[in-house]
Formats: sequence, C-alpha cells, structure tokens
Amino acid sequence: MHTHENTVRLMPDVASQAQPHLAGALDWVGMDGIEVPALFDAGDGSVQRSSAQVGAFVNLTRPDKRGIHMSRLYLLVDEYLSAKPVDAAMLHSLLRAFLDSHKDLANRARISIRFDQLVRRAALRSSNSGWRAYPVSIEASLGEEGFRLELGTEVVYSSTCPASAALSRQLIQEQFARDFAAGQPLDHAAVLAWLGSEKGIVATPHAQRSVARLLVRFAEDASLDLIGLLDRVEQALGTPVQTAVKREDEQAFALANGGNLMFCEDAARRIQRALDADDRIVDFHVRLEHQESLHPHDAVAYASKGVAGGYGNGSGRV
Repeated sequence: MHTHENTVRLMPDVASQAQPHLAGALDWVGMDGIEVPALFDAGDGSVQRSSAQVGAFVNLTRPDKRGIHMSRLYLLVDEYLSAKPVDAAMLHSLLRAFLDSHKDLANRARISIRFDQLVRRAALRSSNSGWRAYPVSIEASLGEEGFRLELGTEVVYSSTCPASAALSRQLIQEQFARDFAAGQPLDHAAVLAWLGSEKGIVATPHAQRSVARLLVRFAEDASLDLIGLLDRVEQALGTPVQTAVKREDEQAFALANGGNLMFCEDAARRIQRALDADDRIVDFHVRLEHQESLHPHDAVAYASKGVAGGYGNGSGRV
C-alpha cells in the first residue's frame, strides 16, 4: 500500500525534463482568468468583496528550463487575495512572493486583477440613490526597474453635440419668426405656451451615451482611491449616467446636458485638466468614445499627461 509520500515521490514530473531543441527565455509565463474573491476599499473606508479574474505571471530567464511552477503562483494568489484587501503594499508583497517561489527561474513578476466595484450614487434632485457597477482593473509589476502599479476604470456619461445644438436653436428661431410676425406686439402668455409646446421646440440636438476609459498611475505613497478618481472625472464632465431617476432628476439631467455641450475633444480636455490637477496621479491615459446617435460609427479622442516615457508621446497605446 502506497503512502501519500510514496505516491508523490513516484509521480512523473515531465515539466522538469529539458528540451534542448526548444531552448529559449520567455517574456511571461503564467495563468489568466483565475477565479478568486477580491477585497477592495474603493476609498470610502468600506472593504467590499467581489468576484475577480486574476492573471499571474513571471518571466522565464532560464533557456534550459522547460517551464515554471504555475501551482505556486495559483496558491499564492489564493492565499493573499482571499484574506487581504488589495492595496499597493499587499500587491508588492505578493509579487515578491512570486519571485521568491521562482528564485532560479525569474526576475520579473506581474499580476492583473479585474472585477466590478459597486458604488452608491445619489440622485440629482430627489432624495433617492442607486448602485453603479464600475469595472476595475489593477495591474502591478515588480522587477529590476522597481514596483509599478496602475488602476483602470471607466466612466459612462451623456454627451450632447454642440453643433447639433446650434442647428436646433436656428430651427427654433426660424419657427418663432414664422409664428410671431415681426413688428407685432408679443403676448407673454402666448410666447410662454409656445416655448412649452412641440410646435415651438421643433428640433432637439442629438446626444449619446459615451464612455471614458481611464488608466492612471498613482504616486508611490498614494492609495488606490477609486471613488476619488471617479468623482473628479464625473464632476469634470458634468453628465454622468444616473441610477434612481424621478421626474425632477430627469429634468436636472436635461439641464446638465444643456449646460455641458461637448465634442469628444472637449470631454478629453476636461478630463485631462481634472487629472493634471491631482498631485497623486503621476501619469494617465484616457480613451473617450462618443457612441454617436447621428452616425453608425463612434467619435474617439485620446489624452494623456504627456510625461517623458509615459503613456503618451507616441506610445501607440489605444
């Protein structure tokens, strides 16, 4: 009868068998899509548990070695993410553990964590509130160049076309001129009724749901303040999508859209200015997508902080 020790000792390990005809170092080897719970404080002091997808990798520096120890990476991911909130210190320790488990094989490690974070958002006018699920991606790496940490998320907002708004106003002016002859006295009640009718407001500008995809790199001592980042960007845009909506909230949203007409270039510059003003952010990359209701294609703009060697400067990131 075999004991557990004997069974393990007799198991073949083909991964340890070198293949000289296929020798070569590899940039990254590991696993992606690991299913694990993740604990995360989005910046409000409340730790939330989410279902996450994780990628865990190390490089393979030894051309003569066939593979890495994937089970070691998996067990470390399970150990750390199941018990500790995701922050810079925890990720640094986890990546160091990756490298310690592959001392003779690797000198670089990286991890990616993807999940949705629920954040409660207040209505614009009423006392109601509702939940928004923001996608979160956290990327961390450790190597000879040091520790690097990035946070990605997206903001969904409404964008109303300034050109379409101007054309709509022109049509309303022309309709007014037809309905109220020049030189004739204006009746205040009649004009007020006209402004509130479909006959008077004959055109409305086109608007669309739009998406700003954000990637930021925080300063070394900064926390992963997701809610602070979302608040800054949503306030800069002025028209984030809403959750619980009563008529007074919808009217307030219409007013916000009218006061924040923007092309995708305008939206990109608003976010660029807002993130430039945050000293905790050392670099950022933004992709804005206005999913046009006028066209079958999208209007797209990109923005970055413009630091040397950063996300911009022709890096090709899209």
